[in-house]
Amino acid sequence: MSIIYNKSMIGIDEVGRGAWAGPLLVCAARLNAPIDGLRDSKQLSSKKRQELAKIIHKNADIGYGWVSARVIDDIGLSEALKMGAALAVSEILPLKDEQIIIDGNINFLPKLNVKTMIRADSMVPSVSAASIAAKVARDELMYDLAVTYPGYKFEKHVGYGTKAHKEAIKKIGYCPEHRRCYKIKLT
Repeated sequence: MSIIYNKSMIGIDEVGRGAWAGPLLVCAARLNAPIDGLRDSKQLSSKKRQELAKIIHKNADIGYGWVSARVIDDIGLSEALKMGAALAVSEILPLKDEQIIIDGNINFLPKLNVKTMIRADSMVPSVSAASIAAKVARDELMYDLAVTYPGYKFEKHVGYGTKAHKEAIKKIGYCPEHRRCYKIKLT
């Protein structure tokens, strides 16, 4: 269930935080009109996410903060989340003194008007929109990476830890998209 739509609100959510491979993507969304059917991206089918992403892009200002696996390895996940959030918000400037709602309980933008909220992606429409837009964009990138690195089947698990992903790493090793900072037990 979503709270009332509020045009003076920016929602932020991320995808790829716990993935073994691929980038982290933080998305910021400012809705310019109400959108029916918004909810946490994990509660939607792939088809429904893709349909809603098209509607979101027509009815919202969207900012993406991509952080590569190499940068995550260099600066760590906490700093990568801050960097991604700052990049995402910078793409929807100018800020108009909006309340920024970040899904979760960590404020990645301490100098801005931020409120953190656990499960905001299922309660706040702008955060739901950010959740959906982020998931669709990152999944599309991982599908492209599946073509570049076919042995890993990124199109199936989009870089997250699965038995098949672990077996692929054991068989062919790591690719440039794998995060070296993660300790993956291959035994």
